[in-house]
Amino acid sequence: MEASNDNIAEMAKPLPKDMSHHFSDVTKARAPNKMKEFYKYFQIPHIGQLAGGLPNAQLFPFDTLEAQTARPDRWTPTPNRPGADGPLSSQLEAMSISGQATASHVVVPHDAPTSDIMKKIDLATALQYGQANGYPPLLSFIRQFTRDVLHPNVPYRGGPEVIFTVGSTDGMSKCLEVFTNIWVEGKNDIRDRPGMLSEIFMYASVLSQAQPRGVQVIPVEMDDEGMAPYGPGGLDDVLANWDYSKGRRPHLMYTVTMGHNPTSGVLSLERRKELYSICSKYDVIIIEDDPYWYLQYPSAEIEEAKARNLPISEPKEANTLEKKSGYPFIDSLAPSFLNVDVDGRVVRLDTFSKTVAPGCRMGWITSSPENCERLLRVSEAGTQQPSGFAQVVIAETIMGPQSEASEAFAARSPKDKLTFTGWKMDGWVRWLAGLRGVYERRMNRMCNILEENSYQLKQSTPMRESDSDWGVITKTQLYDFQWPRGGMFLWIHMRFETHPLWKAAGSKGNIINGTALSTALMIFLTRKPYLVLVSPGLMFSTTPQIRTERGWAYFRLCFAAETEENIDACSLRFTEGVQKFWRIKNVKELESILDEANSLHTEAMTDVVNLGSWMGC
Repeated sequence: MEASNDNIAEMAKPLPKDMSHHFSDVTKARAPNKMKEFYKYFQIPHIGQLAGGLPNAQLFPFDTLEAQTARPDRWTPTPNRPGADGPLSSQLEAMSISGQATASHVVVPHDAPTSDIMKKIDLATALQYGQANGYPPLLSFIRQFTRDVLHPNVPYRGGPEVIFTVGSTDGMSKCLEVFTNIWVEGKNDIRDRPGMLSEIFMYASVLSQAQPRGVQVIPVEMDDEGMAPYGPGGLDDVLANWDYSKGRRPHLMYTVTMGHNPTSGVLSLERRKELYSICSKYDVIIIEDDPYWYLQYPSAEIEEAKARNLPISEPKEANTLEKKSGYPFIDSLAPSFLNVDVDGRVVRLDTFSKTVAPGCRMGWITSSPENCERLLRVSEAGTQQPSGFAQVVIAETIMGPQSEASEAFAARSPKDKLTFTGWKMDGWVRWLAGLRGVYERRMNRMCNILEENSYQLKQSTPMRESDSDWGVITKTQLYDFQWPRGGMFLWIHMRFETHPLWKAAGSKGNIINGTALSTALMIFLTRKPYLVLVSPGLMFSTTPQIRTERGWAYFRLCFAAETEENIDACSLRFTEGVQKFWRIKNVKELESILDEANSLHTEAMTDVVNLGSWMGC
């Protein structure tokens, strides 16, 4: 009876809308790869293979693939709903590392004794030519994880599909290929120029992908949470008042909604509904790039309030949707745009880069079946599927040997048999929760150190003799920031207007402005004894205007890349460097730092600790 009710509820859902009018000319012209279509016949049991140009798997120079992999409980999680009472900071810091648990020994055999392609995890299949949507066993697992655990509330009939990518950068490249035509200035009509909406600060690599295609990136105002739906410069304002002399009204939106890069905000479910409603009204495709979705920090708001002696707000439930995954960790997180996607206009990018390792070059796209089918055609003609080595090792680690393959491991030692079981779904979720715990503790420690050193105190002597028994303390704010609600970064607002040389006259008739101070401070911090590298906000500015007007006022600090032991030391050195920089009162000293910026060589950066982590993230 329950199954029947589920079927009725599913049939009551609307079908996803047809988005083919957004497809590029090349995308519309793409036809399925005939050889890839032929692959379905390869799966017929005992079929004589005389058709495909496949090398013989017995000649692969690998008999097994083996690795020691972590157990899923290696890292200690943090609370999903931390309370306002008690010394949470000290508790989080005390739980720093959970004494690395015993590793599991993973073995991928050359041939697994099963004919079920969804359970066959071996080198003979993983290293062979395959279908572009991904290695079947792992694709099956990720599809189940995506549909049933991550996004159980997708409101259109049939739910989303999943295809693999070679990481999120590849996924974004494919989205641009599918949804935008190339536009060349001076060659094409300005009225045909495609546009893409994004926050005023955005992941810089996407700019480098979009701009060579002639895609105009349109900035949308944002607040601490993320993209603003309404108000001056908000999404509705930009679309409602679009100037068609600049090109087509944007039909594409790119956003990082959980642990925004670089600002670290997390969009609430309420905000998502507002933004989605506007995108539906103006027919905008939403590309949701969320490599940090599992890194949401419920302690940040509480700890921030404690550090600043502010009232602690009552914690709000991030996910109020009806269906739950059954995993408290997952259900405590803000949900994806997919869960409110009644039209089928959301294309979500996921990656293994932050959950396993960037070198895997593996990710996946989740979207409506129609969108996935068009994106798959791009993969067939380009990257194909990710590396078989990476896919099979991750498949074996997470899924473990399937029941039909157990006999292949009968000869292994009892110790290996006990540990070689695979994480399964429970273990995968536990691994993600542990990773959140590690990064949340790092975030809290960095924030506490920055909080304690955000002001510069100066003592001076009173002017009047009658006040000689008193000391005058001047308090200057050097920076401010919001404790990160998610992600791997701290977005710090430098108060350069309080610097002694703000708007001072330079030696060449110039004025020392924000860009000059920002550049000089970045270089100054790379010098001994500070030796830290940060990412300037200039590089995340969506347009040159934002870069000139606001970008110089920010730095992005990464608390993920450095070792556990170095986080405190690096954070402290950053604050010491900032304090010292604010004591520079000589213009020529500042200009000598700027001169160094023009002649900076790689050799000069030796031993510099990277709090910027701008390469690849």
